[in-house]
Amino acid sequence: MTKIPNILKKDIEILIVEDETILAMGIKLTLNEFGYSVCGIETSADDAIQHVKKQKPDLIFMDIHLKDNSSGIKAAKYIWQYYKIPIIFLTSYTDDKTIKEAMQSEPYGYLVKPYKDKELEVTIQTALNKHNYFFKHKSNLDKEKKHIFKFENEIIYDKTNSVVTKQSNYLKLTGNETRLLEILSDTPTQPVPFEKIQNYIYRDEINDIGRLRALIYRLKQKFEINFIENVFDLGYKLKLLDD
Repeated sequence: MTKIPNILKKDIEILIVEDETILAMGIKLTLNEFGYSVCGIETSADDAIQHVKKQKPDLIFMDIHLKDNSSGIKAAKYIWQYYKIPIIFLTSYTDDKTIKEAMQSEPYGYLVKPYKDKELEVTIQTALNKHNYFFKHKSNLDKEKKHIFKFENEIIYDKTNSVVTKQSNYLKLTGNETRLLEILSDTPTQPVPFEKIQNYIYRDEINDIGRLRALIYRLKQKFEINFIENVFDLGYKLKLLDD
């Protein structure tokens, strides 16, 4: 395994998500001794997600069971899906159910408490080397990002996987609602003609603008925001957030 030079370690920012204060501070001290920077300590899944959105750490240590019964696994799934940040789980649970659920978020490591400092460092180096190997070409990430659309109210549409999340929770869409998002996201900065949308969604020769308006209204109610703009005489277009 290629060792990470100490001169580069200080440029690697690590987020610790752990609700046991003494343990979290111990991890931070150990990481600092190894030469890494700790960008923060969070104690809940929601706080971890908000931290990632603002700070974009290079690596995350994530406790599986956090305070207020929040799930580190749920946070890890969201973070990996939308930010592709390598995650190492910290846990005292080794039962098959927990491990199987944790593996679904594609972690780069799984440390069982208590662990030795050397195990911590080896796991970090393995995770970073593995991550750099798979994502050394930034164009891969940029290409994937083009299929992620962000709206107000923390709503994210993943076109590749036909998934919509609202404040980290999955929204269930109907087939027509999914097709509406698909056709509008094909040219997200340009209005799509009404007729083209109707033909794509309903696939029949009957153009009923009232039916389309009803569909858009239902989806707006589900999103709880006005995320589709009616461009006079031209069609509908998405109202996206700037990255």
